[in-house]
Amino acid sequence: MMEPAAALQPLPQSVLFCCDHNAVRSPMAEGIMKKFYGTDCYIQSVGVKNDLEIDGFAIAVCAEIGVELHRHRSRSFDEMEQWGDDLSSFDLVLALSPASQRRALDLTTHYHLDVEYWPVLDPTGLGEGREERLRSYRQTRDMIVERLIARWGPPRG
Repeated sequence: MMEPAAALQPLPQSVLFCCDHNAVRSPMAEGIMKKFYGTDCYIQSVGVKNDLEIDGFAIAVCAEIGVELHRHRSRSFDEMEQWGDDLSSFDLVLALSPASQRRALDLTTHYHLDVEYWPVLDPTGLGEGREERLRSYRQTRDMIVERLIARWGPPRG
């Protein structure tokens, strides 16, 4: 017997995903959420640091579910503000790593903004060889998919 689903929440107008480098988890979450609910919500992602390009394994496992990531450009919180995306303009910040949660909370002390922590596996460096590594990245992708659907329901796209 299945557990009764928790009540779905209304989709916010804007969501910002954040993680450590904006190279794996947050771009995956941004891409998947855009595919699922993108016409109904403004969705972006950032990292605490921008020192890595989008990860090839992240691109590969998202392509398997029809999510296009190869054009993603990594950016940090600081760059986001320089490029004119003000943190206060987001309704919800979803932090996928402890460091990004701390940074988001530090940056939002001056205005009311919901910052939530979604613990999502960091697949980088897990597994020996291509197939094992892809399996780790798929696990991360599937965790994100499950969190999104549990929160906002089946894809609308």
